[in-house]
Amino acid sequence: MIARCKVGVLQPDTVLPQFQDEFGDYPLMLREVLERAATADETFEWVVYDVSQGQYPAQPDECDAYVITGSRASVYDDEDWIRTLEDYVRVLHAGQIKLVGICFGHQMVARALGGETRGADVGWGVGIAESVVQHAADFMRPARSRFNLIVSHRDQVTTLPEQATLHAGSGFCPASMFSIGNHILALQGHPEFVAGYSAALMGMRREVLGESTWANGMASLELENDRDLVARWILNFLFAR
Repeated sequence: MIARCKVGVLQPDTVLPQFQDEFGDYPLMLREVLERAATADETFEWVVYDVSQGQYPAQPDECDAYVITGSRASVYDDEDWIRTLEDYVRVLHAGQIKLVGICFGHQMVARALGGETRGADVGWGVGIAESVVQHAADFMRPARSRFNLIVSHRDQVTTLPEQATLHAGSGFCPASMFSIGNHILALQGHPEFVAGYSAALMGMRREVLGESTWANGMASLELENDRDLVARWILNFLFAR
């Protein structure tokens, strides 16, 4: 039996032009990692909506599922498009339409549904970071007690929505994965990022990061990256009925 999922990418930012030739834009990164993790009977249709420019589906059920990707913006910035996206998360939640939030999307889901996101006292998280699984869900197969993902964030979810289930975290980032019901999954890390892109971002931000954070982040890229594992978890979540 063929399982088909129409995925709407709610894109709040673009990859900087100097990096696009080598790494592509966020929707392409996402498509590549998810399609590589898919089985032969899992197929996709992709639609991209530039939410920073007010592009949205005509109806929320136009797609089977949505993904909010990363952004240089903060979810608490005073921008009309950010508030519109926050409202749309509530619409998707009310309709129990599947939604995956990555980094900015993770933080947006938390803020929109009653949690809190703010600049973390610990500062920037960059490179490959480990998360420890605290509550394993059915979609987290193959099972692992911990996993590594590339991160690139200064903000963190500091308070989860009341109805959320925390799945993973670390001492640096206590809330790195959570879900709400069977329709929302949120991750701080980036399964769509490759090491080269992470290195390029850190190089661009070296002065902002400081030498110690930059050096530790670059060294961490030698660690195993569980992006394919987490991509499989996302697909299990999206295709679950």
